[in-house]
Amino acid sequence: LLQIYKSTLVNAGTPQEHWSEAQKLPFNSNQYSTAHPTLNHDNTKMYFASDMPGTLGQSDIYVIDIFADGSFGKPVNLGKTINTEGRESFPFIAGNELYFASDGRPGLGGLDIYVATINGDLISNVQNIGAPGNSPQDDFAFMINPGNRKGFLSSNRPGGKGQDDIYKFTETTKLGCDHLLKVNVYDDQTKAILHNAEVTVSKSDFININNVSNNADNSSAFKIKCGDYYYVKASMVGYSTEMTSIGIPDISGESTVDLYLTPTVQQVQTGDDLGTVLKLKPIYFELDKSEITNQAALELQRVIEVLKENPQLSIDIRSHTDSRQTKQYNQLLSEARAKATRDYLVDNGISTKRLTFKGYGEAKLLNNCSDGVDCTEEQHQLNRRSEFIITSTDSK
Repeated sequence: LLQIYKSTLVNAGTPQEHWSEAQKLPFNSNQYSTAHPTLNHDNTKMYFASDMPGTLGQSDIYVIDIFADGSFGKPVNLGKTINTEGRESFPFIAGNELYFASDGRPGLGGLDIYVATINGDLISNVQNIGAPGNSPQDDFAFMINPGNRKGFLSSNRPGGKGQDDIYKFTETTKLGCDHLLKVNVYDDQTKAILHNAEVTVSKSDFININNVSNNADNSSAFKIKCGDYYYVKASMVGYSTEMTSIGIPDISGESTVDLYLTPTVQQVQTGDDLGTVLKLKPIYFELDKSEITNQAALELQRVIEVLKENPQLSIDIRSHTDSRQTKQYNQLLSEARAKATRDYLVDNGISTKRLTFKGYGEAKLLNNCSDGVDCTEEQHQLNRRSEFIITSTDSK
């Protein structure tokens, strides 16, 4: 296990200059590693990497106070702003910047180097430093002089002398993060580009981002923030509405989404499952819960768009559970799920006159996972679903 030691330069600048005997720091342990210490500008805080209890991933970055008498406070995890389920390590402080390596974020591959801004106890604005500082291989152990912006980093990228090499660099361009999202829309059957499709990009609140422009290749382009998740939707009269989500990496660049719309001039009739017609992903619920999940909301937005475009349609929402718990409990749970689905559609502009709902409990399982049958979680999840059965194709 790695541990951090401290040694003090004694009689500096004299013939008797020497380093004191190294001492273990008090927060070391034989049960976990501590490594890669770095100090802030006034030596009042030390940042380091560790896999101590409370770590979010394989290793996290911590900070600890250093008091005037040389004693230490308690290690504090920097939290989810910095740490992920992967590896965070090799912190380095340069002025008000925290540099670190991580393989738990979208990047160029392997360990990438990131930088965040420190303002007191607040750490924000995490960005990937991008190429050429990062590569598809491991890049780590970043150091930079905040004055002349010269520094060093380690990497196992091709062209080195050994497994890991040290590289020097000079930062010539101030780091920023601009990302362009291009959206292409096609006819699902002919694969032809749909020139007049309406494309919107939104955050999780479904508030649209309007900075769209049309490119020469008939794609739509949006300037968006790095390091966020977005919903992308395409719609067109005579076609199904399609939606997807995309995570944008913490680096400047360009991402592309392709959406394929299915012609809806097809002949829906009473009894059809609108979910099947739209090729919806199943509206699954979490075990013992009736709340609409983020993924379910994404699919329900497609149902909403179709119902708005086709006011003649009415549907019956049918909710089902798996066989776990009692039949009475599952019946009540399915009714709650059906009502939650109906309420979500109503809250998004669909008239209650066009909607009915019913819970079926565990009465209509899709497989043999009934009471007493040993099934996997995936098999049980198949039964926790909602259906959208067309009950009328006449205007009301």
